[in-house]
Amino acid sequence: MGRAVKVYIKGKYAGILEETDDEHYSFRYDDDYYNDPDAPPVSLTMPKDKQLYLSSFLFPVFFNMTSEGDNRIIQARTLRIDEKDDFGILAATAHTDTIGAITIEAIEK
Repeated sequence: MGRAVKVYIKGKYAGILEETDDEHYSFRYDDDYYNDPDAPPVSLTMPKDKQLYLSSFLFPVFFNMTSEGDNRIIQARTLRIDEKDDFGILAATAHTDTIGAITIEAIEK
């Protein structure tokens, strides 16, 4: 069973980021966000488009929101998440106090 999070840009719902069971990732813009001419893209490498973005690794814009080094180890141990679980760490930590305009909200399944 895969995992998914909602992606917000400046507090506005922008789309869904998903991880499949085989550790592949997808992102799709929400239709309302896509149709808003004033809404910026998630990143320059992921311009607003109706296409489904696919990747075999966590997209750099989201990976760069995760901590590294000692902070990552402390977060992983505190949250009981595998240190190598990029998606899990992103989902657990990027909902508040992020650097930049993007925040993440976990989707409960």
